[in-house]
Parts: sequence; C-alpha cells; structure tokens
Amino acid sequence: MPYDVNPASTDIGPVALHPLLWVAMAGVFGVILLQSIIYYRAIRRAGPAVDLTPDQVSASVRSGAVAAIGPSLAVALVAISLLPLFGTPAVLTRIGLVGSAAFDVAAAGMAAGTQNAELGGPTYTQKVFAIGFSAMTLGGLAWMLSALILTPILAKGDKSLRKVDPTIMLIVPGAAMLGAFFTLTLAEGLKSRVHLTLLFVSAATMGLCLLGATHLNKPFLREWGLGIAIVVALTVAHFMTSA
Repeated sequence: MPYDVNPASTDIGPVALHPLLWVAMAGVFGVILLQSIIYYRAIRRAGPAVDLTPDQVSASVRSGAVAAIGPSLAVALVAISLLPLFGTPAVLTRIGLVGSAAFDVAAAGMAAGTQNAELGGPTYTQKVFAIGFSAMTLGGLAWMLSALILTPILAKGDKSLRKVDPTIMLIVPGAAMLGAFFTLTLAEGLKSRVHLTLLFVSAATMGLCLLGATHLNKPFLREWGLGIAIVVALTVAHFMTSA
C-alpha cells in the first residue's frame, strides 16, 4: 500500500497503517513484555518472605493468566469492532493494551466533532483521524502521568475527605463520569430513530449483563458486558437498516 498522505482523503489506511505506527506499537509491546518479566522476577524473589514456594508462585501466575482470558477476549471483541475506525496499530496500542475503549471512542469522537466530522462517516478524513488519535494518545498520557505523579497527592486528599464524609469520594467521580458519557450518549441518540433505538437496546443489554453478574453470580457477564452489548446493537442495527 502506498503511504502518500492526503489530509483531505477519506481513505485513512495510509496514515492508520503507517509503518511508524507499527514501530510505535512494537515499542509498547516491548515495554509491557519487559514489565511483565520484571514483575514476575520480583514476585519470585518476594515469595519466600510470605512463605510461598516457587511452585506456588508459578501456580498463582498460571491461575492469573487463565483468569485473564475472559476479560481479554471481551477486549478483543471490542477492538475488532473498532478496527475500521482506527486501524490495527492504534487499536492494539490504545484499546488492546493501555487504553479504555469507552474513553478512546469518546475522546476521538469529541476531537472529530471539533472539525465538524463524525467517526467513520463521509467526513472522516486522514486529518480527522490524526486529530482523534492524538486526543486518544494525550488522554492516555494524562492517565499515566496522573498515576505516577498525582496518585500520592490525591491519596492524602482522599483520606481527608473520607474523614469528613466517606461517601464523597464515591459520589464525585461517579457523577463526573455519568455526566460526560450521558452528554455523548444523548448526542448520538438524537440523530435518528435508529440511533435512539440502538441506545436503548445497548443500555438494556448492558443492564441485563450487570444484573446477571450480580444476581446469578456470573462474573464473566460483567467482563463481557460491553462486548455483548456491542454485538447485540450491531445485530439490531443491521436488521433495522436492511429492512
């Protein structure tokens, strides 16, 4: 594929699949692999201090790996649905490893909106992709910097607020997230009857998954909830648009 960049082109392949993005993705994978090796070696060294034998440490790691299969498949399902929007390198780097599908789509959507464009629509050009991808990346960078720098500071404030009222730190973050995603959801739902129907269908599906996870003691439904909601919504959208 030629990698001629044309900011006005709606073919995002030349930028979404650019070799530099593949190199960057390989670098991220390399860092994560190195971190995993460092953590594993640290666990093995710390094991004797808590009366864990090397066999027990290995068994714990295997159990964790098996337990991660379910959530990983759910993330993979979400990632596959986003490949047409962002391309393989971006999806693997952001959603597959260090990102959040809900945040990344919301960030890219808001960034596209500043250009009067829509993700995946006829106005989704190479320029809009670059802006959306930059928003996703900067958002992820802010998360990592927050974890590195602000977490110790916020922990002190959290302790102080909990002394005043323990429920404050439950309400404030939840209210902020609800407000942000409600705004994005409402904007999508008002576009057409199909959009509104899919909004209710996906919300109901997610709600049923959460209820099933809680009342039926099926934790995998919580982990797979987002992926299941996406598949159900896509199926309903197919039948509604082809009818």
